[in-house]
Amino acid sequence: MAQPPQAPPHPPLTGVPLILATISLSLATFMNVLDTTIANVALTPIAGDLGVSPSQGTWIITSFAVSSAISVPLTGWLTQRLGALRLFLMSTFLFTAASVLCGLSQSLNMLVAARVLQGMVSGPMIPLCQALLLQSYPKEKAGLALAFWGMTATIAPVMGPILGGWLTDNWSWPWIFFINIPVGLLSIWVTAVVLRGRESPTRHVSVDYIGLILLVVWVGATQIMLDRGKELDWFNTTEIVVLAVVAVVGFTLFLIWELTEEHPIVDLSLFAQRNFAAGCLALTLGYSTFFGTLVLIPMWLQRTMGYTATWAGLVTAPIGILALIISPVIGRTMGTVDPRWFATLSFIVMALCNFWRATFSPDVDAWTIANTHLWQGIAMATFFIPLTAIILSGLEPHRIPSASGLFNFLRLMAAAFAASLWTTGWENNAARHHAYLTEHVTAASTATTQALENAQALGLTHHQALALVNERIVTPHAQLLSILDMFWLAGGLFLILIAAIWLSRPASPPRH
Repeated sequence: MAQPPQAPPHPPLTGVPLILATISLSLATFMNVLDTTIANVALTPIAGDLGVSPSQGTWIITSFAVSSAISVPLTGWLTQRLGALRLFLMSTFLFTAASVLCGLSQSLNMLVAARVLQGMVSGPMIPLCQALLLQSYPKEKAGLALAFWGMTATIAPVMGPILGGWLTDNWSWPWIFFINIPVGLLSIWVTAVVLRGRESPTRHVSVDYIGLILLVVWVGATQIMLDRGKELDWFNTTEIVVLAVVAVVGFTLFLIWELTEEHPIVDLSLFAQRNFAAGCLALTLGYSTFFGTLVLIPMWLQRTMGYTATWAGLVTAPIGILALIISPVIGRTMGTVDPRWFATLSFIVMALCNFWRATFSPDVDAWTIANTHLWQGIAMATFFIPLTAIILSGLEPHRIPSASGLFNFLRLMAAAFAASLWTTGWENNAARHHAYLTEHVTAASTATTQALENAQALGLTHHQALALVNERIVTPHAQLLSILDMFWLAGGLFLILIAAIWLSRPASPPRH
């Protein structure tokens, strides 16, 4: 690809301007990432308020993630056309405006449409936050800049369920979107003032319209297939088969076109870089596994364990404690320690925490659940920063925006797919466990007889007693057994993915 025009680099910021730039850019990252999880604990209230099923409520998550992922690869092209700073300010303003529309939605269709718009304009925000931060810091402190970005990217998914649960229970679900208004406006104002005059060079380049259309087609078809599949009995329906064919053909044509296009919308040549390819593999699959459990746990706590939205968020809160403490330390030592060791530690801790959760019993208390999230904070602190360093290792400065856009596209796609796949896996596996458990609900079972007698003692008929046993005992136990299986799967996947980390060969840190 042709290189963009090179301009004399802007000198690094120092003192108060550097602090303000870090805060304002971090606020935008926080707001953006927060919206990937803030609706997780509010899905049930939103679905009830809008008159749709909880499974349809997951479209609120996936519509945002997919549209955001589709727009992320445009970051490199848009940056060259508009300039990094101008594009960041425009994206942040439109994101804030779309948040207002989300909060004003009166139907699921309107809310999903607003989330699609919000996702489309959010795509360039995170890659540009990274690029603008790296431009504001001295080169030798690039690790520290990534650490500050990593802190917000780590804490935001954790704060999402807490804030979303509190706002939903104490105010109403639209406030999970309205809260973006002051944050977005503050970020825009401070960034515009502090980074004034530090615009990147621009040039006119053609846009890969065919590549963009093919991207929208295969990504959209894949996500609709995943969202609708569990409702339509998957490949037993024509709609799902057609969507699968469109997704496969669209993806194939997309790869062929992008590899031969002079100005591709997605620079697939980046995958020729060993560090980029291995780092993306580890980050994408690792993040999808983490995000899958992050979506499942609040759903399980509310649907099975009787938690409110607030408490479902609170038990996940401790993950931010150690992450917040450790992230700056990781950033300061990134220049002297091989980032692969940090990433390996992250995946090991992730695996151990999921194996711990796989031992939960029906009477597990909130403190035990919260404790697994507390220790998982170590993993989150050593996840984003080292893997980002591996991915960007060895890349020329002018390729960083495109590289950042591409790996964030993969991360968001992984989150969207994971939200559908992990919830579908949990529900299908729960149905399998339910069928097995009901085989033991017979007159020959002492436990069944005792439960029915206790229910009938309350004045219920035999059929009502059976329904009560199913609702209060069999179904919750099936859902518990299913999520334990998902935890075992997550732990195993993290251990396997350690191999992907060590396929990379980042530049060796200097010896002192």
